[in-house]
Amino acid sequence: MTALQDQSVQAEEAPARVRAHQWGAERSTRPLPILHRRPRSSTITLGRLAILATVMCWAIYVITTVLRQLVENDDFDLRLTLELVSYLVTVTFLTFSALMYMLARQGALYRFRDHLRTPREELDRHFSDGYDKLVTVLIPSYVEEVGVVRKTLWSAALQEFPRLRVVLLVDDPPHPTAPERIASLEATRLLGPEIEAALQEPRQRLAQAAAAFAEREDPERTDGPAEAARLAEQYQYAAQWLEEMAAAERIEDHTDNFFVDEVLRGLAADLGITELALRTAAAQGESPSRERLGQLYDRLVRIFTAEVTSFERKAYASLSHEANKAMNVNSYISLIGRDWRQEDTADGPALRPAEPGDEVALSVPPSQYLLTLDADSMLLRDYCLRLVEFLEQPGNERVAVTQTPYSSYRGAPTRIERLAGATTDIQHIQHQGMTYYGATFWVGANAVIRTEALEDIAHTETVGGFPITTYIQDRTVIEDTESSIDIGAHGWTLENYPERLSYSATPPDFGSLVVQRRRWANGGLIIWPKLASLVAERRRRREPVLLREVLLRTNYMASITWASFGLLFLLAYPYDSRLLSVWVFLAAVPYFCCMGADLRYSGYRFSDIFRIYGFNLVLLAVNLAGVLKSLQQMLSGEKIPFARTPKVADRTAAPALYILVPWAIVVFSAVTIYRDVNAQNWGNAAFATLNATLCLLAIISYIGIRNSVVDVVLGLVDWMFVPVRKRPARGQRAEAGAAPEPELDWRALLYHGDGTPDMPRPTAHLERQRRASSRSRTWDRPIHRYASTPGAAPLVRSAEITELGSELEGVEDIAVEFAAAFVSMWPKRLHNLREAVVAEDLPAIRDAVGSVRVSAMMIGADRLESAADHLLVEAETEGPAAARQPLAELVEVGEATVRAMRAEFFREESAGHGRHAAEEARAADGS
Repeated sequence: MTALQDQSVQAEEAPARVRAHQWGAERSTRPLPILHRRPRSSTITLGRLAILATVMCWAIYVITTVLRQLVENDDFDLRLTLELVSYLVTVTFLTFSALMYMLARQGALYRFRDHLRTPREELDRHFSDGYDKLVTVLIPSYVEEVGVVRKTLWSAALQEFPRLRVVLLVDDPPHPTAPERIASLEATRLLGPEIEAALQEPRQRLAQAAAAFAEREDPERTDGPAEAARLAEQYQYAAQWLEEMAAAERIEDHTDNFFVDEVLRGLAADLGITELALRTAAAQGESPSRERLGQLYDRLVRIFTAEVTSFERKAYASLSHEANKAMNVNSYISLIGRDWRQEDTADGPALRPAEPGDEVALSVPPSQYLLTLDADSMLLRDYCLRLVEFLEQPGNERVAVTQTPYSSYRGAPTRIERLAGATTDIQHIQHQGMTYYGATFWVGANAVIRTEALEDIAHTETVGGFPITTYIQDRTVIEDTESSIDIGAHGWTLENYPERLSYSATPPDFGSLVVQRRRWANGGLIIWPKLASLVAERRRRREPVLLREVLLRTNYMASITWASFGLLFLLAYPYDSRLLSVWVFLAAVPYFCCMGADLRYSGYRFSDIFRIYGFNLVLLAVNLAGVLKSLQQMLSGEKIPFARTPKVADRTAAPALYILVPWAIVVFSAVTIYRDVNAQNWGNAAFATLNATLCLLAIISYIGIRNSVVDVVLGLVDWMFVPVRKRPARGQRAEAGAAPEPELDWRALLYHGDGTPDMPRPTAHLERQRRASSRSRTWDRPIHRYASTPGAAPLVRSAEITELGSELEGVEDIAVEFAAAFVSMWPKRLHNLREAVVAEDLPAIRDAVGSVRVSAMMIGADRLESAADHLLVEAETEGPAAARQPLAELVEVGEATVRAMRAEFFREESAGHGRHAAEEARAADGS
């Protein structure tokens, strides 16, 4: 049995998990063409007129309604004035977003009109003559279904590139206990060797054929038509091999159809065209040149040549274990280009740079290009080839990132997946248009990146004694957007390649869609100040900064904020009927017409504009939650955990809040209809009727009545029934303390030294007498928090936090929990502050200082709090650059505070309590 047949047998043995096909979902699985259809001149002209009409309608509304009301009506009191201002601001921001949509769309039309595809022969010539640059494909994966990852790996391994290395970055827990998790992890680890084994047979045969061609007699006496016929046979073999693999694949859903039809059979059909051309040439007694024949042999060999391996960062104590995709990728990038030796530590294996003579445990070759690819995405055959060729064209030397914004798989079995796919395909057009105006953002599902550019934006810090290098920012959950700003700040640019060469999955149910869209709505407000700093810096350097670029970027990052709040105001507040005007409606008509045209262009229906409107009403609470999370992070300085989008066959339950809010919109709109009809406020009544109808249809279509009830009941059950942790009585604790003590881990003791919270401390060795105090809490005692010198305040008021635990239902050990949380979070808080000071970013400095101050105040670290105040005062009065000296003082005080906290709270009377508290604090931070 061949390796390919063995993989097919394993796929057939896997249990089928097929999602039912809903009424109203897609039937055709045929994707859109790779090349965008060239727009007609009339389409481009209508797009310009739509922009002009929107501006004119808005201006007419301001003149005929807003200014007229202010001039002619004397009865405008404060309430009506505030209504007018808020309504005008809301309408203006919504109109601005509509204009940005149409502007980006217009740029996409220009790009689709002007794009010329590079011919195949030019591609083959570019990568011939010993081309030796390496592309490393990085595929981060976290508890993904094995079948999903397998298709992604195959689509990457079959890329037509001379040197290709595919690395699956497995981020699953390395030591699972559940049997199904163990089996899944083992199967994931075996994917790379299985693919390499499957490719071995065709690679060897085709490499031998290419070598035989190179060794044949003098080119002048070579029978050209016979050579063409021999090469055609090799192309026939390669195409047949792919067809056999496609026939052996098990089809369960629309992504399987895409893999079989577009990845495997699409490549086979491409090879079949070449075979046909060669056979036709031979039949006519002609042949391509010997150089061209050599290029065609090389193409066959490189299709079936790829190194496929995997890497698990969590197996090494020296790499970051931050729970997000960006740090998974960053950990591997930091290893590229060096040999590494493995060193055993008490925390597990660690990787250190190998010196001459050392035994090399891991060798990672240097790579000029990186290709990042989500584990649920697939690439078409020449994605890598065309994008790298684009980067290497004259004039593109400073392009750091190029990509094709992903399209959606067609044939979605659920209505919500179909509509989510429609919005994805609309975003593809938008991103293509933003490139026309120099406002490209990196969309993280796929991209080809210059390693040199990532090295320019990298920064390294020492965590736990090991250097941790960050290339792709993980400060927010939309890491690709922030990295786009960082890349631009170093003089690099980004480009979207104007073809459809990548596809990715969209959430199949409302619960998983909530996770994705809440993450997308979170982070834009946090990143916008960095964009403002970049624009100011470019202007200082006398670089041209076009207004349309700034407006498009601002709209991309912040429009979800004002659109969500604006829609909320329009839904909830009964504005005076005098503010309504037909010109507001007419200003929105061009936007909806353009969107409807884009939907038809992408293979959907024009009427889907109404479904998308209802879809956005259902997602209103989700978007608002994401925006509020951004505000929370801005105020607290605490990073929001990265939530991965579930894309599995089983339905994901949605939080009850996101189910109840759409129903509340329907009920409130119905009440508004009744009220406005009685008041003869026909404009508001019509708007409420539209909202109630479309929102109700969206609930029924995309959530479902039954699923709504189930998810709400599950939410109530989770809220009402909380598991109770029983704490042993004092007598029981004493009896437990008499149990045999665990053996002292001398390796951990020598490795960590004293005062490390996550190190085991047997009571016989490290027992500490608790201090008792009869004084009451003194949180209300005046403290000089703004001392001019940081040393003027006490280092730690430990009695305060200890007595706080005594008052919380007798939970004395709560002090250790507080201390452990502070100690575990201190390195990250310090890192955020250092980064802000180095960048001279005053808003970021305020955020980071606020985080340090609040945490210091909670544990009674007055001196650290005063040091933070001192730093902020210097930064605000003398400028961000003046914060460097206070930062050094704060670091010294902070480290002293951490040592004091450890000495005070972590020498526990029980062996494992201190370690347990710290572990719980770290788990809560990284979950």
